[in-house]
Amino acid sequence: MSFSAILDQSLRDRSRVVRGFEALLEPMDKRGLGELAAGAAALTRRHFGRTMRLFAPLYLSNECINSCAYCGFSRENAIQRVTLEIDQVEAEARHLAAEGFRNVLLVAGEHPKFVSGDYLARCIARLRGFVPGISIEVAPMESEAYRPLVAAGAEGLVVYQETYHRETYRNMHLHGPKKDFDWRLDTAERGHEAGFRRVGIGALFGLWHWREEALALAAHLEHLQRVCWRSQITVSAPRLRPAAGEFEPPHPLPDREFIQLLCALRVTFPTVGIVLSTRESAALRDVVAPLGVTMMSAGSHTEPGGYTGQGREALHLTVRGKAVTGTGGVSATEQFAISDDRDARTMGASLADMGLEPVWKDWDAGILGAA
Repeated sequence: MSFSAILDQSLRDRSRVVRGFEALLEPMDKRGLGELAAGAAALTRRHFGRTMRLFAPLYLSNECINSCAYCGFSRENAIQRVTLEIDQVEAEARHLAAEGFRNVLLVAGEHPKFVSGDYLARCIARLRGFVPGISIEVAPMESEAYRPLVAAGAEGLVVYQETYHRETYRNMHLHGPKKDFDWRLDTAERGHEAGFRRVGIGALFGLWHWREEALALAAHLEHLQRVCWRSQITVSAPRLRPAAGEFEPPHPLPDREFIQLLCALRVTFPTVGIVLSTRESAALRDVVAPLGVTMMSAGSHTEPGGYTGQGREALHLTVRGKAVTGTGGVSATEQFAISDDRDARTMGASLADMGLEPVWKDWDAGILGAA
């Protein structure tokens, strides 16, 4: 049974795991938080060693047919848009490879005209020879549509529910296929069925009350660990950052509670990968890196062509989904503003100073061939 069919009941009849997680989210004093953090750090070292997997997002397109109140790519926003050609995607990826990255996350707005399954398969096939770890964060698909992407070389699928609160989801997603809450919620399971060896989920904190959001995220994780047993599961808890449209989060998550949430996730789910992006400040990332995080981005750009300037000649302004001629800009509009702008080498050195080993490559399809 899919998670969409049991979400509401899971939150009413909370499992032992979710109840334990809920207890870790209760307000606690400095000593209690310190003990939680120490426990999280110890579990991380036990299951993952002193390592940190590094990756970079590579944005393919910021075209989108959805109207989402909080997203810089929303169809309603008047922004500079572009979709990279395959050669341009390769140029961006080769830049990242020269920086040391061997794990890349391909990201795109949701627009089937510009980002089709065939386009994604060609992007993946072009990169697989020099980027062994390719994941995608794109519009949800059927399992059968995912299979050619896995065959082309994609090993990971990332999809964030954004919010697990149905009413908030309905209010935030005004138009477009993303309005379908249940369809999006079951994407991870369809990806597992298609053969992705990594599946990542998350909630965008700031849209709804953080503890309620976290409980739903935990219930989802517990479900995926049970039914998606062939895939490695990762989780992320990104917080809203400034973006086009100037959306203000109605329920911001403070730093202290954010740290508590990450530690609670590690203690409750000791073998799940925890991802931390450059949405967070350098200072905060340095604090939480040893506590439970296993995967971090570095030197990120959240706009197509952000690393090498690819696609600038094709920039066009869109207003409510319609292109305005003769209005090219200097660069494509970013999805959101990053906070930690350290480049790959600086990030690697910072991790080493903490006693952590940066891991640039942890997978190669050749392993399967050798087996």
